[in-house]
Amino acid sequence: MSSPSNTTRRRWLQTAAAGLALPASAMAQTKPAKEPPLPAVGSALALAPAPLLGGGQFEPAQAEGRVLVLYWWASWCPFCAEQSPEMQKLWQAQQGRGLQMLALSIDKKPEEAVAYLRKKGYTFPAAWLSPELLKTYRKPEGLPVTVVRGKDGRVAQAEKGQLFPEDVALLARWL
Repeated sequence: MSSPSNTTRRRWLQTAAAGLALPASAMAQTKPAKEPPLPAVGSALALAPAPLLGGGQFEPAQAEGRVLVLYWWASWCPFCAEQSPEMQKLWQAQQGRGLQMLALSIDKKPEEAVAYLRKKGYTFPAAWLSPELLKTYRKPEGLPVTVVRGKDGRVAQAEKGQLFPEDVALLARWL
């Protein structure tokens, strides 16, 4: 659990972040007419096959009976730039325990996401959120967005906005 100082700091930063405006060009690239709210804890979360940016494919069967972390991000998002290294640490530490991850880039072009992943050395499974994938993996409001799908196929946790390192590490509790 977070200490009161971390909780206070988190609320202040989330409030401050909400007041920051992204450039209009960045918003125009990615924001559909209406983004859905975060999925409700306990709700079923459907999955679809997704071609991975590093090659291969994510198959929904990979997540059956396992914990899946879905992470919506963008190469231009400053909050994602802070959270993504922590997601990489989580992936490296927990994939051997059965953790599944699917990071969904909302960049305008898949090449932008590929270049960013390569530059940063990230190895977590990532897909580009194409119009086809967007039908299943609709990005909830906010960025970054982190959703944990439990072993039962239902949402165990849903967060919008940057998670702190200790919050990302705590996602392993669902394993």
